[in-house]
Amino acid sequence: MKKLTLEDLYKNNVFSTKGINAVQWMKDNKGYSALEVNETTGGKDIVTYDAKTGRREILVSAKSLIPNGKNSPLSVRNYAWSADNAKLLIFTNTRKVWRYHTRGDYWVLDLENGKITQIAPKMEPARLMFAKFSPDAKMVGFVYKNNIYTQALETGAIEQLTNDGSDHIINGTFDWVYEEELNCRDGFRWSPDSKKISFWQMDTKGTGTFYLINNIDSIYPKITPLPYPKVGTANSSARIGSITLDNKAITWMGIPGDPRNNYLARMEWANSPDELIIQQLNRQQNTNKVFNANVASGKAKVVYTEKVETWLDVYDKLHWLNNGKEFTWLSDYTGWLHLNRVSWQNGNITPITSGEFEVIQVLRMEQKNGWVYYIASPENATQRYLFRSRLDGRGKPEKLSPDDQPGQHAYNISLDGKFAIHSFSNHKNPPRYEVITLPDHKALRVLEDNEELINKLQEYNIPEKEFLKIETDDGLEFDAYMIKPPDFNPDKKYPVMF
Repeated sequence: MKKLTLEDLYKNNVFSTKGINAVQWMKDNKGYSALEVNETTGGKDIVTYDAKTGRREILVSAKSLIPNGKNSPLSVRNYAWSADNAKLLIFTNTRKVWRYHTRGDYWVLDLENGKITQIAPKMEPARLMFAKFSPDAKMVGFVYKNNIYTQALETGAIEQLTNDGSDHIINGTFDWVYEEELNCRDGFRWSPDSKKISFWQMDTKGTGTFYLINNIDSIYPKITPLPYPKVGTANSSARIGSITLDNKAITWMGIPGDPRNNYLARMEWANSPDELIIQQLNRQQNTNKVFNANVASGKAKVVYTEKVETWLDVYDKLHWLNNGKEFTWLSDYTGWLHLNRVSWQNGNITPITSGEFEVIQVLRMEQKNGWVYYIASPENATQRYLFRSRLDGRGKPEKLSPDDQPGQHAYNISLDGKFAIHSFSNHKNPPRYEVITLPDHKALRVLEDNEELINKLQEYNIPEKEFLKIETDDGLEFDAYMIKPPDFNPDKKYPVMF
């Protein structure tokens, strides 16, 4: 048996796993697209697979992503389909902004004529952020140097929608605090009718400056100033506006309260082109007010408030039910995190899920047949399983993940809830990817089973993980695991890496 070494773990990538890249379900629900390396060109093809049969088809070849005057295809970091799957938005030549690659170049491929066009080609390379199609697929909106722009795909005409972006005024993206505490990066939203854009504007004036020292890139250190509020000092000011594209008029939403001591943590269009739904957290982050904001007048009213003594989180990805009369809401007001329905008119809350377990992640709303699919772990917090419940709250939750597969399950579910890309792993088994049908969880075919890695692991003397519970001084119980050295002798003392 081979000994496990740090070189094998961290340098030689001996135990790296294989996966599947950038899988997106197509709008017809019959199949999905994925990125695959083209061995001839070195680029990446976008291929489609029929969910039932597995029939593979190259939808966008790497060769079709070679711009005029270039010899090699674009390096695809990510991609997005237009609503009709007729156009493709390519994200390439990317750069990190703090943690993630959110800045780069964007190109649009028209699948009907094969024409590939760069968005804003005269702007500074690798500086566009968060580009996305309008719902009617006639325009692309994006952020450039703290201002918001649109480009008409037919004519190439570019419109600048905000003009005050600067080192202190940030339009369409966020400052450090919003990214760090609230996971906010993409700061603008197309209206459902493609006629408006709502966005965040940050004003960092008055915020203290923190200086980052870079001693690595050159023989002399470089200093980067960063607006960064320390505890108790002034935050950036934030407000939300709506731009009417016809005349570029901006209406600011009248959200009450000090904009430096409250966070506008989430904002989306409220199932119509006339209203926004906005979540406002206080600075203590123990009160979340949900506002209905009219984009024509800017008038805002509270439709729901959640308050706790300790701390609460914001809720991502609201879904609209009952023809827009209700929205979904995750709340732990019962002591367990559960999914609910909230009335858009009076704020009345009705449970969808209930019981002594928590809804960890909502995966898919399948409203036609009245189901919600979600991840939960009722019995063991170290494990994740797929469940579904009725949207009307009736009946008991149904566990769909197989009982003979204890561990971590993840799912990418089709829009109609009939298929899913399923992955399963645990402390003994590397990830296995397969296409399944729902709700019967029947495997149609395996996409990747990491069999090569499984065989490689058998060559090494790797001790078993021992799972245990640790109780803190104040009575809280935590899950933990321990790996002892090979040939462990309980009578000896060993160094501990914790």
